[in-house]
Parts: sequence; structure tokens; C-alpha cells
Amino acid sequence: MGKVNEKSDPVTPVIRWVARVWSIVSLGFVLLIVGGELASHTGSPPTAPRGILGMALFPVGVCVGLVVAWWREGLGGAMTVGSLLAFYLILWGFDGRFPRGPYFALVAAPGVLFLLLWGIAHMQSQTPSPHDTA
Repeated sequence: MGKVNEKSDPVTPVIRWVARVWSIVSLGFVLLIVGGELASHTGSPPTAPRGILGMALFPVGVCVGLVVAWWREGLGGAMTVGSLLAFYLILWGFDGRFPRGPYFALVAAPGVLFLLLWGIAHMQSQTPSPHDTA
């Protein structure tokens, strides 16, 4: 779908840049945490199914989705939110509980904004403008 007409909708560019800046902060935070884990040499790579699935979804799936969303807001947002939800389901399935605290959701939150932007663009592309009628 096409981009939103940002001249007639001044809120959309604000949402877009909040999502982009937040995604950069989220990616930086994840890189900092992963880099710290790699530098500490205290942990080993996950070998159990829970660890492998968890790492594939968060941080990998969430971060890939945040990057993709810069070019394809709907696809990237869906990848981010879907990876987070699947991550939560995996933890629930293996541990019987969800992670504590809002941290995983805060890292993935730009994905919701990217989905919102895609939805706005999709709705506006379906609505004929007043100039389209003859």
C-alpha cells in the first residue's frame, strides 16, 4: 500500500518518527545486552529447545522485524509483534508463566506503531478522496 498523504495528515509523520527512533533505541538496547552477554563469557549458547526457540523469537525475530519495518511497515510490524507473542507463548508453554516486567514488550512496542501506520495507510488507500468523484 502507498504512503499516507502526510500533508493532509500531520500526525502520521510524528507516529512514524516515534516508531523509528524507538526502534533504534530498542535495537541499541538489545545489542548492548547481547554484547554484554558475549563479552562476559559466563553464558553458553542455548542448546535446549526452549532456549533456541526463545532466542530465535526474541531478540532475533523482534529485531529483524524492527529493521524490516523501516521499509515495509506492515510486514515488519507483524514480524515484530508476532515474534513477541510467540516468544511469550513459548515461555508460557515451557515455564507455565510469562516473563516478569514490561521490558520485552517495551523493546517490541515500535512494532505496534508500525502496524498502526500500515493500517492508516491501508484505510486511506481504500477511501476515495473528494477529488476522485466527478
